Amino acid sequence: MRNYQKELDAYIEGLNNVEPRLLLHCCCAPCSSYVTEYLHTFFRITIFFYNPNITEAEEYEKRKAELKRYLSEVSYGPEIDWIDADYEPERFLDVAKGLEDEPERGRRCEKCFRLRLEKTASEAKRGAYDLWCTTLSISPHKDADLLMKIGEELAKVYQVPYLPSDFKKKNGYKRSIELSGEYDLYRQDYCGCRFSKRAKHQE
Repeated sequence: MRNYQKELDAYIEGLNNVEPRLLLHCCCAPCSSYVTEYLHTFFRITIFFYNPNITEAEEYEKRKAELKRYLSEVSYGPEIDWIDADYEPERFLDVAKGLEDEPERGRRCEKCFRLRLEKTASEAKRGAYDLWCTTLSISPHKDADLLMKIGEELAKVYQVPYLPSDFKKKNGYKRSIELSGEYDLYRQDYCGCRFSKRAKHQE
């Protein structure tokens, strides 16, 4: 079984003080907190906020604003660039069609991952980034193996390498909770789509 954290450690060790340009897909402030804190020392980060799965506009804007607030308050925030992608909830609803009753971590989630990651890969190609990846693997509810599989498939298509990552490692999730408390970050209790929200509220 691959250890993505060891692969990332080896990649960073081989950088020799070079800072590659990394396009980082971010979903929310809590997930991005540890990841940006960890990676900003080694990479020139541009955040790519593309989350059409957040199918309520108010929730979408709240998560985006909270991530921007966090970056405005941390010392390294000015080093990080930002790309605000189009809000396209209809694209998520299209890929979720017929999968509305799938459980979390099921086929609907895989379609959602692929939708967001493909948009990121396309932007990485367009912007001539050295690498790209997503913060999603920090969540204990997200399958890092599946994210890596999709990321590496798309890396071949768009010819921009996907950074090996499982940000739960090195106590990443624990650190994200600490940072959320320190900066009083809004931590939503569902992934983002109306289907995960419905399932959460039925528990």
